[in-house]
Amino acid sequence: MVFENEIVSSLIIAIVQGLTEWLPVSSSGHLVLFEKILQYRGGLMFDVALHFGTLMAVFVYFGADIVDIIRELLMGKLESENGRLGLLIIVATIPAALVGFLLKNVFEQAFSSLAIVAVGFAITGVFLLIVSIGGKGTSPTRGHARNNWEDTRRATRSPTQKYHNNKSRSVLRGDGIIGKGKRFGYLGALLVGIAQIFSLFPGVSRSGATIGSGLLLGLNEKNAVKFSFLMSIPIIFGASILTIGNQTLPSNLIWATLVSFIVGLGTIHLLYGKMLAKRKNLKWFAVYALLLAVGIGVWMVVFRV
Repeated sequence: MVFENEIVSSLIIAIVQGLTEWLPVSSSGHLVLFEKILQYRGGLMFDVALHFGTLMAVFVYFGADIVDIIRELLMGKLESENGRLGLLIIVATIPAALVGFLLKNVFEQAFSSLAIVAVGFAITGVFLLIVSIGGKGTSPTRGHARNNWEDTRRATRSPTQKYHNNKSRSVLRGDGIIGKGKRFGYLGALLVGIAQIFSLFPGVSRSGATIGSGLLLGLNEKNAVKFSFLMSIPIIFGASILTIGNQTLPSNLIWATLVSFIVGLGTIHLLYGKMLAKRKNLKWFAVYALLLAVGIGVWMVVFRV
């Protein structure tokens, strides 16, 4: 019976991870919460298995973009659209990677406090609410929007280049961080990266912080989501490597990876294609996070957790 309960609990947590890694509601906060509710703790390897699954989901969904980015970085094409995007992702990764490494013990201790989780959910809710009503954003289909990565000269492109760029796989468009028509540059990427630092605390959503800050800096909805998901790769991968060191992932945890992968892939598809097509939809996630924060607070008071 205990074994069966552990299987059910771990399955629930794997599903929760697949959903909340990409939904702007904080996967870390939900994992802490569900582990408390289910009285189940899978251990560090279990956590790594879950994160590896959701990491593979973003690799699969944006595989073509990732291949293009890596290829052009390795070829030294740093001024190309994908090369520039790769550099922006690197810049956006640095703040959280540096702070997370230096203050690793501080953030690990935060995961033992439901009060911190509740505050984190409240911060997520308030921020998403501000973003949802903070502006109209930029429609991905507006013809006058300009390339944020670089001011390309379309007239000088070869037919092959034009065809490739018309697929718009790696081009982020929006109003930029300086003013309308300006491109999203290194300063914008750094600011999004700084926003990601706060998500090192449980309850503060990484995707919520990065998508929301991207929108406030002028990216349209689809491109803010895309940039957020792509910049998750180095931070999740780095954190996983730091956790397991030179150990190998046990084969009996493959199922956890598979579940979080399948659920995560479906969640990315829904978010990227439908749920976050309009920034005003963030308000529903904001309401959810705020209600969750209040609920945890009441739970702590009533049951003295």
